[in-house]
Parts: sequence; structure tokens; C-alpha cells
Amino acid sequence: MSALFEPITLREVTIPNRVWMPPMCQYSAEPEGPLAGAPHDWHFAHYAARATGGTGLVIVEATAVSPEGRISPYDLGLWNDTQVDAFRRITRFLTAQGTVPAIQLAHGGRKASTDQPWKGGAPVGPQERGWQPLAPSAVPFDERHPVPTELTVDQIEEVVGQFAGAARRALAAGFEIAEIHGAHGYLINEFLSPHSNHRTDAYGGSYENRTRFALAVVDAVREVWPKDKPVFFRVSATDWLQDGGWTTEDTVRFAHDLHAHGVDLLDVSTGGNASGVTIPTGPGYQVPFAARVKAEAPLRVAAVGLITEAGQAEKIVTNGEADAVLLGRELLRNPSWARHAARELGGEVHVPNQYHRSV
Repeated sequence: MSALFEPITLREVTIPNRVWMPPMCQYSAEPEGPLAGAPHDWHFAHYAARATGGTGLVIVEATAVSPEGRISPYDLGLWNDTQVDAFRRITRFLTAQGTVPAIQLAHGGRKASTDQPWKGGAPVGPQERGWQPLAPSAVPFDERHPVPTELTVDQIEEVVGQFAGAARRALAAGFEIAEIHGAHGYLINEFLSPHSNHRTDAYGGSYENRTRFALAVVDAVREVWPKDKPVFFRVSATDWLQDGGWTTEDTVRFAHDLHAHGVDLLDVSTGGNASGVTIPTGPGYQVPFAARVKAEAPLRVAAVGLITEAGQAEKIVTNGEADAVLLGRELLRNPSWARHAARELGGEVHVPNQYHRSV
């Protein structure tokens, strides 16, 4: 039996295999009007294809908890009930295919209000449907980005409430798992790292203060999320800075805190919070970070980062480096990757009746 195609149960939710789709923004929602932030035909087709291809878990892309929390004006959101209704079409189909539907809840922080990547991804202002970004400190991401507005304590508490509200809507929309986006230089990651958090109040300075906002968000989401359903947290395990940034040691310590606050799995990525850094990429380059958390912390772990081959993914799970693998670009290239890998490794995945002639 292939380890990659063994089911895994988290709380009361069973995921049929360990081939998972990570959140990957499509930057394709309506930017304004009554359907702003709601998924439409593109999103349905995009996620449905990975479900029919045998993917065990699909994590829907970073979905903003407020309009100003979007990375771009074209991001998905869960700040109103119209968006809930639109998501139900996706979750119903994924569930019917045996795929567990999950969603990543996010706030873009100082990296919000940017254009679509294929248009350059530069920051956009109000004349281009943009807005003034918010952050823990008035420190821009790089020379292209504007100086963000430093959040007040009252505003921080408001954002915590927005995460809880989005989680309630995600549940109503039919999602089984909520993932909190704490990686890649977006708002929660900005609070965690001393590179971007220069506050001197209760939300800055010490490790305990810099993690306060993240844990408040986890508590708020966990309070409204059913006890029988898991909560994930995505983290950047390192800023890839020589000094003055978030480190792997911080991540291991934080994993213990997250577990104590009810997080079930850590989705381990890296980078995104510091511009101009050199990241040594290569096959499986982020897996060692996941493996260290897996070895030193009590919660489950998923690995990402140029995982492309069936044997490579099988080895990661078999060796205990991670409990599951998240394939991003490879699933964009091949929506049926899981089915092909199962054939290669002797595993089994759900195949729609309509596709049985392809087995």
C-alpha cells in the first residue's frame, strides 16, 4: 500500500489521500459590484478539475476576510453572504468527488492592493480600484510599495473579528477545514517577524508579543469552527535573512504554541516577507523545514516546494518528513497528477464514473 494514498484523519475529518492542493491565488474575481470577491465559473472549473483528478484535499486560494485584506482587487473574499452562496457550488462538487474542501483565510497587510501578476503585480491606488494597505508598522515591503498605515490596537481587534466572521461564513459555505494564512509576508507573517514588526506595544518586540496577534486569530477562528473539524496554519518557516528575521527555531517554538491553541496541522512554506533575499530553490527545497517541525513539535505537518514526482512525494511521507504533500505548480500543469501517481505507486484514488475508461 502506498503511504501517499493512505487516508489521514484529523479530528473527525478523513482525507482520502496525502496528495493535496495548496492555496494558489487566481486573481480572477470581480473587483467591485455586488459580486466582488465571489467565485465564478473560472474558480469552479479550476477546483473541480483537481477534484476529478483524485486530489485528496483542495485548499481554496487565499480568501480575504475584508475588502482591504485582499492581495489584489481581484481576490476572493468571505466578508458577505453573497460570497457564501457562490462558494457552495464549489464545495458541493468537491465533496461529491470525495475531495475534502478547505479554504485559506487571509489578510494581505502591507502587500495588499496590487495588480494581477500578469499585469506586473505593482501596487495600485484608488484610481485603479486600490486602497491604502494596513500593517503592524509603517514599514513598506520594498521601494515599489507604499508606506502602509500602522494598525491601532482597536483595528487589530477588528481584524481578529474579521477572521472569525470569515470562518463562520466558510463553515456555512460547506468547507471542512479552515487554514489561517500566516506566511509569505502577509499580515500575520508581518506581525510575527521582527523584520516587519517594529511596534513597541503589546504586539511588538518580544517573541510573545509578536505572536500575540496570530494566536488571537487562531483562538477566534477555533472558537467558531466546530470542534470536530480541523484548523490549519500556514507559516513561512524562515525569512531567509541572516539576522533580524523570523527563523526556523521560532517556527518550531511557534508550532508548540499553535498546537496548544487548537491548530491541527502546520502547512510549512518559507519566505515572502523580505524583498531582495536569495532563496536556494531546488526539488523539495522546503521539505527540510517541514521535517524539522515534524520531528520537534506535536502537530501534523504538510510539506511544499517543488514536489513534482510520485516517488519523491512517496518518500517524503514514507520517511516521516511530513504527513502530506502540497503540490502547487505541478497540479496547475497536471490536474490529474494524483490519479497518475496512484497508478505508478499502486495506490487508489476516486475516479468519476465518466472517466473510468481512462484508468
